[in-house]
Amino acid sequence: MQELLPPLLATLLAYLIGSLSFAVIISRLMGLSDPRSYGSGNPGATNVLRSGNKAAAILTLLFDALKGYLPVLAVALWGERYGLGEGTVALVGLAAFVGHLWPVFFRFVGGKGVATAAGVLLAINPWLGGATLLTWLIIAYFFRYSSLASIVAAVFAPFYQMLIWGSSPAVLSIALMSLLLVWRHEANIKKLLKGTESKLGQKAAGAKPAEGTSKKHPHGEGYQAHGHSHHHGPSHSHKAAKKGKKS
Repeated sequence: MQELLPPLLATLLAYLIGSLSFAVIISRLMGLSDPRSYGSGNPGATNVLRSGNKAAAILTLLFDALKGYLPVLAVALWGERYGLGEGTVALVGLAAFVGHLWPVFFRFVGGKGVATAAGVLLAINPWLGGATLLTWLIIAYFFRYSSLASIVAAVFAPFYQMLIWGSSPAVLSIALMSLLLVWRHEANIKKLLKGTESKLGQKAAGAKPAEGTSKKHPHGEGYQAHGHSHHHGPSHSHKAAKKGKKS
């Protein structure tokens, strides 16, 4: 029983770290709308980018990746002295990913796990993580759809691992993450087929703009339009009065 305790504790801790929804946390700290309230409703970096705040999106991407990368790296570097092997490394990565999908701190409503999965892959095998990220970048560059790039990269990841680096305990975790990630993109797949999916950088309605920006009147500058109407008001009334006297 004592032998099972370290792997269980490591897995639980990884899940709790994964449950930190940085898209929501960073948006709150920066005074932005909750990313679950606009766009795709997904608390992730791509949807935060739709708010128009690139800094918030970059921070979300970084921290979401780190919460998958750091727990796996910690077990890989220091887990052996506690009897934690490759199986625990793979399990910890899966737990961090699952934490992002169903975060205990946010009523189990989480994101799709793309950045967190990337962090896990980079920690398990940097070359595997790099190959998967390169796949994402190629698809995103040519098609401009983050969801499509994520789906394609997720499908390729377990095959990269098996065909290039061979079978290992990590293969099962990577395959499970890939299946879950594709499943979480179900709504995006339907939108892609209908041609209604949002492209990278496209701003979503309902997202709070950055502070200091002003909203323009739909027919031009509000102040000028308002002043224009008042300028002609007296002139029109004066002409009407003249017509009344002549009659």
